This record gives sequence, structure tokens and C-alpha cells, in this order.
Amino acid sequence: MTDLSTLPELSLIETRILGTLFEKQRTVPDTYPLSLNALQAGCNQKTSRHPVIEVQEAELVQALEALRERGLVAEVSGSRVTRYEHRLEKGLGVPGQAASLIAVLMLRGPQTAGELRLNSERLHRFADISSVEAFLEELAEREGGPLVIQLPRLPGARENRWMHCLSGVPEVMPGAAAAPRESGDLARRVEALEAEVAELRAQIQALLDR
Repeated sequence: MTDLSTLPELSLIETRILGTLFEKQRTVPDTYPLSLNALQAGCNQKTSRHPVIEVQEAELVQALEALRERGLVAEVSGSRVTRYEHRLEKGLGVPGQAASLIAVLMLRGPQTAGELRLNSERLHRFADISSVEAFLEELAEREGGPLVIQLPRLPGARENRWMHCLSGVPEVMPGAAAAPRESGDLARRVEALEAEVAELRAQIQALLDR
């Protein structure tokens, strides 16, 4: 089991890279591993991301090198364009189901177990919320250090949110503002369509890279 104390705290860009690589491996496997351009586009997506960021190429290259040195990212040869793939499960010592939850937390910020089940459906389909909670509890109680933490319930909220600890164990501030939530069937349909557009763009970029 990976000892979290031996893993340096990851920056926002580094966690965004890992989350994006994991997401694209599951959602657009034909374009994975990702080229630098495709990875940059995925990191800078306006949908399914919180916070939305604008990563420059130089920042991306620097973060990739740091992740490569830590064994969390690898370069893949064999084509005229350098491509990158994650080593999230092996690097953290977790199964794919747990890695799916961590990836969604890295991409979207703190979420409830119900939100995690919905938002991770394209990465791994959990049978019910109980199975999500079981994996979250295992990640929170790891001997090598917690990979996720349960945040105090916000005023008026019915569920606690969870947050990943790869950027350090957060200082919990009661009453802190929650990340914006997307709710309602219309919002979910719009997001699904936008995600499909993003995947098509990634596939087009992959074809151009080749």
C-alpha cells in the first residue's frame, strides 16, 4: 500500500492532469494515451470541471515532468507525437473503482456520495450509493494515510461532501461555500452533450496529431 506521506502534495494542475488522463482513458479510449495538445484541451475544458482553469503549455510540460518523476504519469513512444498516460491505480495502490472516485474529485471538487455516483458513471458504474460510500470509507481509513476526507455538513445540506487529499489534508472551515452544483434533468443533458462535443474534439485532435 502506498504511504501517502512519501507522496509530495500535488498542485491543482497536477491533479487536473491526472483526472483528465483517467477520464479520457475511460471515455475516449481510441484517442488514449493523449498528446500534449489533447491533454491541454482536456484540462482546460469548461464542462465537468471545477474550478475551470486555463493551463499554458509550459505549465503543462513542467507538471507532467513532476508527475513522471513521481511515477504517476508515463510517456508513451511509438508515434511521431509524444503521448502521456496515467499510473493512478498503481501509483496510489488503489483499485479502478476507487481511482474513478478520486479522478472525479480531482476534476470537479468536493461532492456528496450521490453526486460522485452520478458524475463517475462514465468512468465506473456503481450499483448504488452504498457501494460508493464503502469505497470512500476505505480511502479515508487507509493505513498509509487518507486519500479522501469527509467534510462537515454545510448549513441546509442533507449530505456531507467528500474531498481528495492529494493536495494535502484540507483545513475544514465550517460554513464554507459549496462548489456550484448542476441539478435537474436539463442541466445533466446539456452537460452530457457538451462532454460528447469535448470527446469529439479530442478525437479530431488525435487524428490531426497522427
